Amino acid sequence: MLTDRGRCTGPLVATVAAAVEAGARAVMLREKDLPAAERAVLARALRRILSPVDGTLIVAGGGADAVHLAARDAFPAQRPALVGRSCHDEAELAAATAEGCDYVTLSPVFPTPSKPGYGPALGVDGLAALTAGAPPVYALGGVLPSSVKACRAAGAYGIAVMGPVMRDPEVVRSYVDALEEEKP
Repeated sequence: MLTDRGRCTGPLVATVAAAVEAGARAVMLREKDLPAAERAVLARALRRILSPVDGTLIVAGGGADAVHLAARDAFPAQRPALVGRSCHDEAELAAATAEGCDYVTLSPVFPTPSKPGYGPALGVDGLAALTAGAPPVYALGGVLPSSVKACRAAGAYGIAVMGPVMRDPEVVRSYVDALEEEKP
């Protein structure tokens, strides 16, 4: 799940705690607009929530052991333990693959208000056309529990969700159930 306190219906830390309780095991801290000190305090609070379940905190933009880079961010000079990148097309996926990213998010798969300006939604066919040969792809953008099966069938390793979880962290249970149904 990705954080966005602007879309969150309650305090962000409480929302993340509820999402982790519902089954989330990886959280990407976005909130890049926060001053570094505030973001560090928030990261510590989220690590405390994730630690008891052996969850992973990924920090968007860098500065941690697990980082997520925007499509055009420079790759860190010192490689963190886990590096992901946001991708939106074939060229960005090729670049992320060449630089050795551990995973990518590919978006927007479906229409979503949180991804304006990234062109039309890829759809399931567009997702399928881009996943071959890429690092593990997490489908992002408008993904609902009902579309998890189609995303996985199109080659997505998993899914990444922001808006629905920020509005209702209990929805994580539905995503986890949909992913469990897809296990071989």
